[in-house]
Order: sequence, then C-alpha cells, then structure tokens
Amino acid sequence: MSRSVPRLALAAVAYRYGPSPVLDRIDLEVAAGERIGILGRSGVGKSTLLQIMAGLVAPSAGSVRLDGTPSRGPVPGCTVMFQRPALLPWASVLDNVLLPARLSGRLGRDRAAREVEAHRLLDDLGLRERVDAKPHQLSGGQQQRVALARALASEPSILLLDEPFSALDPEMRASLRADVLRLAQARELTLIVVTHDLADVAALAARAVVLDGRPARIAADFSLGDDAEAELRRRLGSVARDASGITGRAA
Repeated sequence: MSRSVPRLALAAVAYRYGPSPVLDRIDLEVAAGERIGILGRSGVGKSTLLQIMAGLVAPSAGSVRLDGTPSRGPVPGCTVMFQRPALLPWASVLDNVLLPARLSGRLGRDRAAREVEAHRLLDDLGLRERVDAKPHQLSGGQQQRVALARALASEPSILLLDEPFSALDPEMRASLRADVLRLAQARELTLIVVTHDLADVAALAARAVVLDGRPARIAADFSLGDDAEAELRRRLGSVARDASGITGRAA
C-alpha cells in the first residue's frame, strides 16, 4: 500500500542568521489533520522554524513541500497566529476579522457572505456583543480571540501558532487553548504550535517534537497518549539538555 503524501514536509532545512547557524538539517513530515507541538527553550529557533513552514522566511538550505509540491514564498492555505494579536487599532472587531477577505478580494465579491461568516466565528468565540468595539476596549484574551477568528476567516487548511497564549493568565490560557482545539478539530485543520510551555502541547497536540542544540536539531519526535503530561515529562527528562528552558505544568 502506498504511503500518503504529507500535508507539509521539511527536508534537510537549515537556517543561518548572518554568520550564526540557527537550524540544521531539520527533517519533519506533518500529515493532514495532524496536531503537533514543537517544544524548545526560548531562543532555540522555534519561531524561525514556524515562519519557514509558513513560507514567511526562506531556509538557507533544504526544501519545504506542500502536498508533495515544492513551496517558495507564502504557503497556500497556511495561516499564522502570532504572540501578539496585531489587530488594526482603528478598526472594529468585525472589520479586523474581515481583513483577510478584504485583502484577498473576496469581501468585494460577496460582502454579505463574508460578514455572515465573520459574525458566526465571533459568536462561536463569545464575542457577539463586541463586534463594534475597538481593540483597546478589549481584554488581552478577547484580543487573542479576535486574532483567532481572523485567522480562521482566511479559511486555512494549516494553522500555525507562535506562542499565542504567553501573555495571558492561566485561566484565560486554558480557555483559549480549548477554543483553538475545538475549532481546529471541527474544521479538520492541520495544527502546529511552537512553545516552551508543556501545558500548550499537552492540551493541543497528539505529537511532540523537541528542538535542542546550537544550531537546533530535532532531539526527539514522539506521539502523546492519554496522559500527555506524564509522557512529556518522561521523554523530556531524557532528551533535553536544557530542561530549565521548557516550562509549565501540563493540564
């Protein structure tokens, strides 16, 4: 039986920042609908790897393939949710969510349908009463929910998360993680989160990839079972040279 083509595949990917090597020979395959957490200490190169996956940064060596086809430049169907919501401060919540449709031209072609979808997303994220609010009128958690709605409004097949929960309090982090997981599963998205927090991976991922070293390489790649916290702690104890850089209590 032939093996299915990965949704996203990195082969021998390396990256240098000036004279300094950051990533070295990263080989990683991600299946359609898979949920992966990429762990590593701060500064190891997680965000750089995520941006290479999205096609926002070109690797110094190696290749990125989408469904078996070499990808250069932004990867089609791939959306990144960053640490900061980066909402347009002068625009309403609704207009921020409509931004992908405006930039792609879909808003001009069918504004009514795009607005219906935006309202549906905001309703689903508990922001029904905030559609006319400006970002400065929202809490940090609400701003990230708007950023999540905006990311999903672009109708991605791959959702990449760059530590989007790091500035939130524990209760809000747990709530937003649950929203991300629920909506990603409902849309059968391929989900990749980079973080140094075990709780993010335990809550969102079915597979963990650990980056370590200078330059960073994949130190471990393993599936997570029912007790994700125990598996993460057991495996990280044997592979991470700088375990103090990976934090949090998985829950």
